Amino acid sequence: MTFLTIGHRGVMGVEPENTMRSFVRAERSGMDVIALDLRLSKDGTLVVLHDAEVDRTTDGSGAVTDLTLAELRGLDAGDGQHVPVLEEVLDAVRAPLQVQVHDLGVATALAELLLGRDLTGRVEVASFRDEVLGETSRLVPGVRTALYADQSAADAEATVGRAVDAGAETVALNIRHLTLDTVESAHEAGLRVIGWTVNCLDHLRLARALGLDGVVTDFPEIRSTGRFTA
Repeated sequence: MTFLTIGHRGVMGVEPENTMRSFVRAERSGMDVIALDLRLSKDGTLVVLHDAEVDRTTDGSGAVTDLTLAELRGLDAGDGQHVPVLEEVLDAVRAPLQVQVHDLGVATALAELLLGRDLTGRVEVASFRDEVLGETSRLVPGVRTALYADQSAADAEATVGRAVDAGAETVALNIRHLTLDTVESAHEAGLRVIGWTVNCLDHLRLARALGLDGVVTDFPEIRSTGRFTA
């Protein structure tokens, strides 16, 4: 069985997160999938940013939805990198993408792009919100989806049920709270199980011992280590 390594916002442990340089390095490092986050600019463009505000990851300030694409492109997103648009990433790397969607507005805009460019085979839509996955699946039949959860050990089983109800193919769970029972339950339900965020050898060993299908990581070194049974 293939063990996937998913580059978290590119390889944000060594490059500015959610930037073209981070995505290109993730692909060159051999990441199987590149994960990124989407927001909508004031003028309706899908831009690659994690936070609802630009303050933490750029030299600007304010809400993403209050800034036009031109204003966002004028910001420094780290080491001279600019804020990418989704189509720029799609054209620059060939790796499959897992795109994190935070609200229904982004889901609608993304659905239009997926249908227009026939990207359902390359893009997996991820979210912490069940309704986002449900709406995306309604708008784009056949799209692959992943439910993320920062679950506690107590509600991990309920999270598996939520993923099934949302029609997701993948459930991505906090590696610190995962148990073998939860992983087995998810696999029995036909779900792929991903652990996040795996940035050290101990957590990689745990992911292997639990029989996970892959991990989300900030560091390219996890890819080379993960080729072997840790």
